[in-house]
Amino acid sequence: MALFLSTHINKVDKKGRVSVPAQFRAELVSESFQGIVLFRSHAHAALEGFAWSYMQEISRRLENFDLFSAVQDDLATTVFGESVQLAFDGEGRVVLPQDLMEFAGLTDTASFVGLGNKFQIWDSATLELRRAEARANVKSKGLTLPKGGA
Repeated sequence: MALFLSTHINKVDKKGRVSVPAQFRAELVSESFQGIVLFRSHAHAALEGFAWSYMQEISRRLENFDLFSAVQDDLATTVFGESVQLAFDGEGRVVLPQDLMEFAGLTDTASFVGLGNKFQIWDSATLELRRAEARANVKSKGLTLPKGGA
């Protein structure tokens, strides 16, 4: 499974093309779909990004809800109904849809932030505010990682 690390700031051209960080692309080489999947974050003015295989995992997790329940329907609609598959071009770029760019406030740059099994794409200024908020939450709440299982 892909593991996304670090932060990379890349230029967005007038057509909405942006280079996906080489480190991220290297994690996606073994995927059946050579590209990324994006949808609007439910918590932030950012885009959530995933490998195709992790979208399949999200689909499996949705099977834990009753098929026609409101919860399953709402989650499936906002995740799968709003997702876009963006294939890499020959130079490792994708074309960001205008509505997603507007949602995340992206103009001339996009900050790719690795978050383990997923990544996010942010406007650089908004990302700095989010980082400060996350650091403050970790410190004030004394957050740590849970112990691993065997």
